[in-house]
Amino acid sequence: MPGPGPHMMYAMGSGLALTSLTNGRFSPHHTLTYTINAFFGPDIGSFSEWLGSLLGGSAQSLGSNLADYIHDPFYYILILGFPLCVLYSWVSKLLLQRKVLDSVSGASLSRRQCFFLVSAGCLSHFFLDHLFEENGHSTTYTWILSTGWWKNRAPVNPDAVVVVGFLCTCLLGGFVYINRVSSVKSIQKQSYQSLNLMLIIVSLYCLWCASQIYWVNPRRPAVGEEADLGVLVFLAAYFFLPHGLCIMSLNPRHHDAEELPL
Repeated sequence: MPGPGPHMMYAMGSGLALTSLTNGRFSPHHTLTYTINAFFGPDIGSFSEWLGSLLGGSAQSLGSNLADYIHDPFYYILILGFPLCVLYSWVSKLLLQRKVLDSVSGASLSRRQCFFLVSAGCLSHFFLDHLFEENGHSTTYTWILSTGWWKNRAPVNPDAVVVVGFLCTCLLGGFVYINRVSSVKSIQKQSYQSLNLMLIIVSLYCLWCASQIYWVNPRRPAVGEEADLGVLVFLAAYFFLPHGLCIMSLNPRHHDAEELPL
């Protein structure tokens, strides 16, 4: 299981990249909150379990039960999301008032922003945990691999080639069409349309994979030997979603400030 180093480096690296790309709208306060939750957040349960083992008795049982609930991508947000967003918002305001940590915009984090960052940090924590814990035999990682084909050499089904080829062609062709050279340009509108296109294609792609894996009897390889369904679901939940939450937590744009277009 990854330790403090990988969790913090991954989250802080992502935070610094967002700070640079947004010209400070993702402030050092954002990065610090995101990093702390990506590292120590869900592992609060493990810490309580260790502390309970030192105290012994009922404290050990309580610490063990708490660890099971807290070290979970859903229960961590459900149980600690609101208390932590209140705490981090207060700490952000305190750090700004004491001039300990700069926020670029001069504003501290709101509770809403902190909730997004707490959730993003939690999901980013499990992005690494699911890939590198339990010697590669975690439940999530095992499910990802199970969406591939492992019985023998996967047969090449013509319908799979047609469907996957059609979807990939639509994705690339649609992207080129949306971002074609034209006299009237709106980067925000083009990005929004491109995102919608990608979401439609990935939904159809996952639907195709799921139909071949879970609905067809006997099961058929959806995309050769590839575990595309598991990979796409995992990336959506533990990579794109947390970074999307980070983007949703950005400070408002100040039109009088010189910023990079985003």
